Amino acid sequence: MSDAPEVRPPVVTPPRVVIALCLVAPFVAMLWVGSYAKVDPTFIGIPFFYWYQMLWVLISTALTMTAYKLWQRDQRARHGGTK
Repeated sequence: MSDAPEVRPPVVTPPRVVIALCLVAPFVAMLWVGSYAKVDPTFIGIPFFYWYQMLWVLISTALTMTAYKLWQRDQRARHGGTK
């Protein structure tokens, strides 16, 4: 038995910061209504207000997938690749 304290990896790491940014970005984009509350420019006849939000559905999917993959990689690194 060793009396040496167990060394834990830091809780806040660069990958975790990127994960947080990926998950927070869609909320900030959608809650900042003043940035997209307009009609022009239209896209194939659809006002900006609507196609901007639909574009964020796709962007959010990509960001969530990226965050998930980064989280899996981070967890594998923390547990020594045993998963």
